[in-house]
Amino acid sequence: MLAYATTPDDLTPHVAMVHEKFDPSKPVLVRIHSECMTGDLFGSHRCDCGEQLDQSLHLAAERGGVVIYLRQEGRGIGLINKLKAYNLQDQGLNTADANTHLGFEVDARQYDLAVEIMKDLGIRQIHLLTNNPEKLEAIEHSDIEIVSRVPLVIPPRNENRAYLETKRALMGHLLNW
Repeated sequence: MLAYATTPDDLTPHVAMVHEKFDPSKPVLVRIHSECMTGDLFGSHRCDCGEQLDQSLHLAAERGGVVIYLRQEGRGIGLINKLKAYNLQDQGLNTADANTHLGFEVDARQYDLAVEIMKDLGIRQIHLLTNNPEKLEAIEHSDIEIVSRVPLVIPPRNENRAYLETKRALMGHLLNW
């Protein structure tokens, strides 16, 4: 595990979990995962984030890969605003509309730091484990070559089906169950 901070006094660094046998001279399986405290830590089924993280760690362990954990909670709006967005979702707004209602972009995450982390690790080619077209686009505009996109398939639950449908319909996520 390697920590990457933007400043020396940063108390919440980004983290790269690197398999001990990863080989940056070959294409590496990479998951760029954004922090989701409710899903990753507390097991919420409101989203599929915790299950995505678990599956990503398993696949990275199997294939000598890397999981980059970016500290950009709530699609970049932070935990407090994410919880406000949850309250709006409970009142009937979807995840995208809740964020914009609060004055934020639908997805304010940035992936340039993930590119810098991969470069620091010596990674030049990747198999990107994602369903998010914005991650694909961000990497395609970098020096890192995407050899393939590896779908991250988590079957929807009753609790997150509407959320996942919004991600597919409004945000273009590549979800096929």
